[in-house]
Amino acid sequence: MDFVDIGLKFTYVLLAIGLIAAIVLPLIKALSSDPKSLIKSAMGIAVIVVIYFIGYAMSGSEVTATYAEFGVDSVVSKRVGGLLNAMYILMIFALLGILFTEVSKLAK
Repeated sequence: MDFVDIGLKFTYVLLAIGLIAAIVLPLIKALSSDPKSLIKSAMGIAVIVVIYFIGYAMSGSEVTATYAEFGVDSVVSKRVGGLLNAMYILMIFALLGILFTEVSKLAK
């Protein structure tokens, strides 16, 4: 095992600690100070999950010969397509929100 392998494993451990801390610590703080704020967070996560399933339903499951060389099958292709479609949908919502904000500032 060389230095790069040790560094990668250490990075994975630090990433896992960071992810756990980023998820658990705000939950503990919200539970102790304002438990009702968790409802808004859960609704936001539910909206993102619904958008993913909309993107998943819109995606195709085509696999080209190039993708098949890397072990991509129709299930993986459909999941990746769902994530890409969800990203496109969220990007459109973000752009519309920016546009709406700027137009409403001009109107005032």
